[in-house]
Amino acid sequence: MRPVLAITAAVVAALVLAACGTEGISVSKNDPTYRGAVLFSERCSGCHTLTAAGAQGSANRAVRVQGPDLNQRVETFHDVLFAIRNGGFSGAIMPQNIVTGREATEVARFVSKYAGSTVQTTGSGSP
Repeated sequence: MRPVLAITAAVVAALVLAACGTEGISVSKNDPTYRGAVLFSERCSGCHTLTAAGAQGSANRAVRVQGPDLNQRVETFHDVLFAIRNGGFSGAIMPQNIVTGREATEVARFVSKYAGSTVQTTGSGSP
Protein backbone atom coordinates (compact mmCIF):
# COMPACT_ATOMS: atom_id res chain seq x y z
CA MET A 1 0.00 0.00 0.00
CA ARG A 2 2.84 2.45 0.74
CA PRO A 3 4.36 2.34 -2.77
CA VAL A 4 0.97 3.37 -4.17
CA LEU A 5 0.79 6.27 -1.72
CA ALA A 6 4.32 7.38 -2.65
CA ILE A 7 3.50 7.23 -6.36
CA THR A 8 0.26 9.15 -5.82
CA ALA A 9 2.09 11.83 -3.83
CA ALA A 10 4.72 12.13 -6.58
CA VAL A 11 2.05 12.50 -9.28
CA VAL A 12 0.18 15.16 -7.26
CA ALA A 13 3.44 17.06 -6.65
CA ALA A 14 4.28 16.97 -10.36
CA LEU A 15 0.83 18.31 -11.27
CA VAL A 16 1.12 21.13 -8.75
CA LEU A 17 4.55 22.10 -10.05
CA ALA A 18 3.33 21.97 -13.63
CA ALA A 19 0.58 24.43 -12.76
CA CYS A 20 3.01 26.90 -11.16
CA GLY A 21 3.86 29.89 -13.28
CA THR A 22 0.65 29.80 -15.30
CA GLU A 23 -1.71 31.34 -12.74
CA GLY A 24 -2.82 34.77 -13.86
CA ILE A 25 -1.77 34.36 -17.50
CA SER A 26 -4.54 35.80 -19.65
CA VAL A 27 -3.11 34.56 -22.95
CA SER A 28 -5.07 31.66 -24.42
CA LYS A 29 -3.28 28.32 -24.54
CA ASN A 30 -4.09 28.36 -28.27
CA ASP A 31 -2.18 31.64 -28.75
CA PRO A 32 1.18 30.99 -30.46
CA THR A 33 2.85 33.18 -27.82
CA TYR A 34 1.46 31.23 -24.84
CA ARG A 35 4.77 29.43 -24.14
CA GLY A 36 6.50 32.82 -24.10
CA ALA A 37 3.93 34.04 -21.56
CA VAL A 38 4.67 31.05 -19.31
CA LEU A 39 8.43 31.60 -19.59
CA PHE A 40 8.01 35.33 -18.90
CA SER A 41 5.88 34.53 -15.85
CA GLU A 42 8.51 32.09 -14.56
CA ARG A 43 11.68 34.06 -15.31
CA CYS A 44 10.79 37.75 -15.58
CA SER A 45 7.83 38.46 -13.31
CA GLY A 46 9.96 39.13 -10.25
CA CYS A 47 11.07 42.43 -11.77
CA HIS A 48 8.74 43.22 -14.69
CA THR A 49 5.02 43.91 -14.81
CA LEU A 50 3.02 42.63 -17.78
CA THR A 51 -0.65 41.86 -17.23
CA ALA A 52 -0.94 39.29 -20.04
CA ALA A 53 1.58 37.12 -18.14
CA GLY A 54 -0.01 37.75 -14.75
CA ALA A 55 3.24 39.50 -13.78
CA GLN A 56 3.19 42.24 -11.14
CA GLY A 57 6.92 42.88 -10.75
CA SER A 58 8.04 44.23 -7.41
CA ALA A 59 5.58 46.16 -5.28
CA ASN A 60 8.29 48.75 -4.65
CA ARG A 61 8.88 50.80 -7.80
CA ALA A 62 11.75 52.63 -6.08
CA VAL A 63 13.87 49.47 -5.85
CA ARG A 64 16.79 49.56 -8.28
CA VAL A 65 16.23 45.98 -9.46
CA GLN A 66 12.68 46.76 -10.53
CA GLY A 67 12.36 46.27 -14.29
CA PRO A 68 10.18 48.45 -16.49
CA ASP A 69 6.42 48.08 -16.40
CA LEU A 70 5.93 46.56 -19.84
CA ASN A 71 2.24 47.42 -19.85
CA GLN A 72 3.41 51.00 -20.30
CA ARG A 73 6.10 50.44 -22.95
CA VAL A 74 5.75 49.36 -26.56
CA GLU A 75 8.62 47.00 -27.41
CA THR A 76 9.72 45.51 -30.71
CA PHE A 77 10.72 41.87 -31.09
CA HIS A 78 14.34 42.83 -31.86
CA ASP A 79 14.61 45.21 -28.89
CA VAL A 80 13.27 42.57 -26.51
CA LEU A 81 15.66 39.95 -27.87
CA PHE A 82 18.55 42.43 -27.53
CA ALA A 83 17.58 43.15 -23.91
CA ILE A 84 17.36 39.44 -23.07
CA ARG A 85 20.76 38.71 -24.58
CA ASN A 86 22.53 41.77 -23.19
CA GLY A 87 20.98 42.29 -19.77
CA GLY A 88 18.62 45.09 -20.72
CA PHE A 89 19.86 48.19 -22.48
CA SER A 90 22.28 49.40 -19.82
CA GLY A 91 23.58 45.96 -18.86
CA ALA A 92 23.65 47.07 -15.23
CA ILE A 93 20.71 45.27 -13.64
CA MET A 94 19.00 42.61 -15.72
CA PRO A 95 20.87 39.31 -15.95
CA GLN A 96 22.06 38.45 -19.44
CA ASN A 97 20.54 35.41 -21.13
CA ILE A 98 17.85 34.83 -18.50
CA VAL A 99 16.37 32.71 -21.31
CA THR A 100 18.34 31.54 -24.33
CA GLY A 101 17.83 30.09 -27.78
CA ARG A 102 14.27 29.18 -28.71
CA GLU A 103 13.00 30.23 -25.28
CA ALA A 104 14.42 33.74 -25.75
CA THR A 105 12.65 33.96 -29.11
CA GLU A 106 9.37 32.81 -27.53
CA VAL A 107 9.62 35.42 -24.76
CA ALA A 108 10.52 38.16 -27.27
CA ARG A 109 7.51 37.29 -29.45
CA PHE A 110 5.21 37.33 -26.44
CA VAL A 111 6.51 40.62 -25.02
CA SER A 112 6.50 42.40 -28.39
CA LYS A 113 2.88 41.32 -28.94
CA TYR A 114 1.51 42.29 -25.51
CA ALA A 115 3.78 45.11 -24.24
CA GLY A 116 2.28 48.57 -24.28
CA SER A 117 -1.26 47.48 -23.49
CA THR A 118 -1.88 50.62 -21.43
CA VAL A 119 -0.02 53.10 -23.63
CA GLN A 120 -2.16 56.05 -24.59
CA THR A 121 -1.56 57.52 -28.04
CA THR A 122 -1.85 61.18 -28.87
CA GLY A 123 -3.77 62.61 -31.79
CA SER A 124 -0.55 62.72 -33.81
CA GLY A 125 -0.28 58.93 -33.83
CA SER A 126 2.83 58.73 -31.67
CA PRO A 127 2.83 57.10 -28.19
